[in-house]
Amino acid sequence: MVNDEIVLKQYLSKYKHRDYTSKEVMNLIQVYKSLAYRLEAFVFNNGVRKDLLHLEGTIPVNYKGVFYNIPVCIWLMDTHPQNAPLCFVKPTPDMSIKVSKYVDSNGKVYLPYLHEWNSNGSTLQKLILCMITAFGEIPPVYSKPRNESRPPYPVSSFMPQPSGYPYPQVSQPGYPNFASFPTPSNVPYPSFGAPYPGSVSTNGTPYPLPGPTTSPGPPNFNRPAEQNVSGGTITEEHIKASLLSAVIDKMRRRLNEQSQQSQAELETLRRTQQELRDGKSRLEDILARLDRERSELDKNVIILQEKEKELQASVERLAEQEGIDVDEAVVTTAPLYSQLLNAFAEEATLEDAIYYMGEALRKEVIDLDTFLKQVRTLARKQFTLRALMHKCRQKAQLAC
Repeated sequence: MVNDEIVLKQYLSKYKHRDYTSKEVMNLIQVYKSLAYRLEAFVFNNGVRKDLLHLEGTIPVNYKGVFYNIPVCIWLMDTHPQNAPLCFVKPTPDMSIKVSKYVDSNGKVYLPYLHEWNSNGSTLQKLILCMITAFGEIPPVYSKPRNESRPPYPVSSFMPQPSGYPYPQVSQPGYPNFASFPTPSNVPYPSFGAPYPGSVSTNGTPYPLPGPTTSPGPPNFNRPAEQNVSGGTITEEHIKASLLSAVIDKMRRRLNEQSQQSQAELETLRRTQQELRDGKSRLEDILARLDRERSELDKNVIILQEKEKELQASVERLAEQEGIDVDEAVVTTAPLYSQLLNAFAEEATLEDAIYYMGEALRKEVIDLDTFLKQVRTLARKQFTLRALMHKCRQKAQLAC
């Protein structure tokens, strides 16, 4: 079991979801032990070759109370489970494909479950159950008469061949380019018509065989359709149903692709529209703010122009006057304010004197004793002036 899982993961090394696919395949082959996995090259209709994992074997189908082993082949895409698998019926040389709404002439299986494949909920086990249910309703293969002759018959993409003739080696859109189908085992399959002596099912029940054919050659399509069904021969109705099923499948795939592409483009356009709306809102806010700032700027320009005119008038007026005495430039309105102004001016001069005394000491112009004596005197006087200013401010009810 562990070795099988290791080998399977080596086969799935190029798969996008390797762990998930490996787990699903291991669970499937534990339930259906007749299925075996292999890694082989798959050739698409456009010539592209890919190494894909495929499950090959038989599945039990209950048809009219008897179980038959139907050989199938399931190819897993390298994007599994995002894309649906490709399913085919692989009959033995003693069997022929019965064309129906579930299986075409090349053995490809068409099921609603495959068309509605969803990566979040679809699984291989559910797919096998759907195939078992569909094949129990309409068996995909039937037994060939043992004494049936096989005359040469021309191979054409859309012409049916008589019952028992080998499959046409043609490719249709979405089908693999198989030259022939290998035979997994000689197992019985359901058929239509009277029992054939010597054919028995797995539980001993005789297998049904198709009725005698009227002619080994190609069917006469000029006759009514119901006369061409003898021995399980493919009729025009079968061909029409097969072609219609293939066209519907192709149209559904293209419509799904176009729908997904349109949805992605629509979502991109919606995001772009929302971004444009947000950008428009931001631009409108910026423009409104710029208008407000421009209005305020115009007002400030007007005020500045008025102040500039006043300043120009003052300059012209001062130019006409004679020299101004510095002591008379500032005139106080009360003696208290005059005393405060004089004390402030004198204190500022003492501050400058103390600064220059420190510079003189640093440059060794005066000695330390002289510096200390002069600074002590100036500091005492400065303290007195500051106390006087404080008292004057309190008296004038100014901030202290």
